[in-house]
Amino acid sequence: MPSIVPLNGDQPTLLNRELSLLKFNERVLAMADYATTPLIERLRYVCIVSSNLDEFFEIRISSLKEQMARNANVVGPDGYKPTEAFERIQVAARGLIERQYHLLTTEILPALAKEGITLSDPHHWTDEQRMWAHNVFMRDVMPLLTPIGLDPAHPFPRVFNKSLNFIVSLSGEDAFRRQGQIAIVQAPRALPRVMRVPPEISGVQHGFILLSTLISEFVGELFPGLEVGGCYQWRVTRNSDLFVDEEEITNLRLALQGELSQRNFGAAVRLEVDHVMPQKLINFLQQEFSLEPHDTYRVNGPVNLSRLMQVCSAVDRPDLQFSEYRPKVPEPFAHLHNDPAGVFDAISVKDHLLHHPYQSFQPVLDFLIAAARDPDVVAIKQTIYRTGEDSELMAVLLAAAKAGKEVTVVVELMARFDEQTNINWAARLEEVGAHVSYGVVGHKTHAKMALVLRREKGHIRRYGHLGTGNYHVRTSRLYTDFGLLTANQRMCEDMDKVFSLLTGLGARRPLKLLLQSPFTLHDTVVEFIRQEAENARAGKKARVMAKMNSLLEPRVIDELYKASQAGVKVDLVIRGACALRAGVPGLSENIRLRSIVGRYLEHSRVFYFHANGEEKVYLSSADWMDRNFFRRVEVGFPILDKALKKRVITEAFTWALRDNVLAWRAQPDGSYLRVKSRASRINMQEKLMALLGH
Repeated sequence: MPSIVPLNGDQPTLLNRELSLLKFNERVLAMADYATTPLIERLRYVCIVSSNLDEFFEIRISSLKEQMARNANVVGPDGYKPTEAFERIQVAARGLIERQYHLLTTEILPALAKEGITLSDPHHWTDEQRMWAHNVFMRDVMPLLTPIGLDPAHPFPRVFNKSLNFIVSLSGEDAFRRQGQIAIVQAPRALPRVMRVPPEISGVQHGFILLSTLISEFVGELFPGLEVGGCYQWRVTRNSDLFVDEEEITNLRLALQGELSQRNFGAAVRLEVDHVMPQKLINFLQQEFSLEPHDTYRVNGPVNLSRLMQVCSAVDRPDLQFSEYRPKVPEPFAHLHNDPAGVFDAISVKDHLLHHPYQSFQPVLDFLIAAARDPDVVAIKQTIYRTGEDSELMAVLLAAAKAGKEVTVVVELMARFDEQTNINWAARLEEVGAHVSYGVVGHKTHAKMALVLRREKGHIRRYGHLGTGNYHVRTSRLYTDFGLLTANQRMCEDMDKVFSLLTGLGARRPLKLLLQSPFTLHDTVVEFIRQEAENARAGKKARVMAKMNSLLEPRVIDELYKASQAGVKVDLVIRGACALRAGVPGLSENIRLRSIVGRYLEHSRVFYFHANGEEKVYLSSADWMDRNFFRRVEVGFPILDKALKKRVITEAFTWALRDNVLAWRAQPDGSYLRVKSRASRINMQEKLMALLGH
């Protein structure tokens, strides 16, 4: 591990990961604050921040709490003890959440109301609206509710992670002469959190009512004869990280299924409550979930804010959304949809680079469809990390197996929050005779590879696809990723060797072109950075550029600092968490760090090294993080074709480094400032849509 070099006598060279993640979410929330962002998209960004924060508390905060319990006085590489980091994170998270709700309630919802998109407010109901809402509650909601009056015979109920709940204060005497005090009402998961209000009732084109509004307004119907003193919504977030003892298990799938059933009841880490809830009731809930006051967040709005995403999906107002973009199917694949042999002929001639979502994901599907249909194809091998519940790609693999192809699928069962979906796909694949492997215990299979073996002229020829993103059609329209279709036999043979390690046993065989975690990727990246530093010291041109989601691994950061001090120009485009301090005199003054946050989620991983003019360019499934280098199976693959290499450099870096609309520049203290320029407006994502789309 590199040493922690203090800055100005007190600041360490590495930034705190969790605080950096919160900074990223501040940049996402800024998209909701821009007047230039279409109105419905502004609401969508508010919801995205809520979804991100849910996972932040479920995984990162729960992990930090465990650290606090084990090593309360150990100073981390960021210079903080766990308790100190936790205090700073709580302050930052609270500030972010307050800004989020303020933006929602004071700007976005009023602006939506002016456009005829409303959330029904009981304070402004007409008699007709109240009658309609009451009828909906009595007919559709009340029959599914089970109020629980707390007493010795009715203990506090088990509460699902992130479920919508209500605490009700009551007074009076019931049929059994019991005194009303406190009741809990849980919103059933079967009920929609957002419901449409007919235009003739709402008076607007797009009227909605929240389930929380209906329950709060008519909760008295559940307690006849008692007086309701107050009804307040609340939600608890739990530790959702899974633990499977990989040394003890004999069947990972069965062990994981057993653990998934308990995910919703992990230790509580956050309590969200209605901002008007009395402190007495908050204290009661804190005691019930063993939480402290600093774990509690009062919110002025729905506690399950991410559910408002349903409004974004339900409203058909193109004028309030990003303009429609239809990704182009590049040549020659645009004319090969029903020509299996033609697909392989095209790939055999030269490598093909795909850049999603600017270019369609369809050529990847066509590649696999061609493999399933082509009688000369004998085998298909593929890794699956995330693919979705309704996956056309998985349907193709099922059809290929049914058709008698040798189909081998390495399914990563431990893909966080997609575990159940992947378990279901694994079972379906096994049912049709596919060979299903779960990779290597202790190392998540995160590599994105599909390999096709085809019999040609009496010999087996390999065709491959490698990518930076998942085989997921929906996210391919939302995430930026590169993919490569290739018939380069050295690269495809390397892929086959990786598959052999994942499905079988044996010593590691050297790879000719691919870099692989946990074996060669980290050491090679370090060596490439060192070579740039040596070139700079020798007076030669030296440059490193890297684009990824997160940069956290200490040794790589240390090498980048040394390269900067040697005179290497380093440009980093890091979307999310980054522990590196950029632009610090004497440490990293030659490092520029940017973050791009826009319409699409920047997801591709691209590494560039000048290498004395050779310009080495690698695409990868791996961020520069400890887990990706040492605890996952990842691949990095070179771009060998000069024209494609030029494309990657332009599309990944040139426009990103010139962007003055979506870009944020990191400051030495870890804060970010939005890039502003008097030059002409350059939006990287719009440029690529114009360059690669229709």
